[in-house]
Amino acid sequence: MKIHKEGYPTIILTIVICGVLRFLIDTYLEPVSTPLAWLATGIILFFLLFVISFFRLPKREHTFDENAIIAPADGKVVVIEETVDEEYFNEKRLQISVFMSPANVHVNRNPISGKVLYSKYHKGKYLVAWDPKSSTENERHSVVLSNNKITILVKQIAGAVARRIVNYSKVDEDVKQNNELGFIKFGSRVDLLLPTNVKTAVKIGDVVKGGVTVLAHIN
Repeated sequence: MKIHKEGYPTIILTIVICGVLRFLIDTYLEPVSTPLAWLATGIILFFLLFVISFFRLPKREHTFDENAIIAPADGKVVVIEETVDEEYFNEKRLQISVFMSPANVHVNRNPISGKVLYSKYHKGKYLVAWDPKSSTENERHSVVLSNNKITILVKQIAGAVARRIVNYSKVDEDVKQNNELGFIKFGSRVDLLLPTNVKTAVKIGDVVKGGVTVLAHIN
């Protein structure tokens, strides 16, 4: 298992903070109560390990299929419904949303191979990620990918905790299925807006793996 490049600044800062807290424990808490000092140290260690694990980049066998849309993120499927996209397509689309908890791997991947037609960051609110309004009102970054079979919109959405969206997409560049699209720090969701004629391969409540799970098949 590797650590994602987006994690190094946060991990270094966390180590510094934990070091300072450990120094304060040794200086002020240890002389008063050794058991309490050990408890505080345990909490600090747990926090540090949690932050490190959040940026983990596990080795896995990815699914490659030009006739399939692959999950862009780890998490749980929370929405499968038709909606009208008003940002790019201006027509009815099938929305599939994957909610990522802080415990999930948070790298985001390209669901298909193709050309980047659109890439735009939107400022916004920080509603909880499962709120339906978060798709259109929260801070987000939208990317449209297209090939000779399908055109889709991938939307990285910040939540109440996640307030840092990283996106690597550039308009007119060609991207490969399962290569990194970006990263969302500390939990949120990813929406996919697909043609309504795709055949879904998941249902609400399913737990999916980014780069592995097939979300839908292209007809």
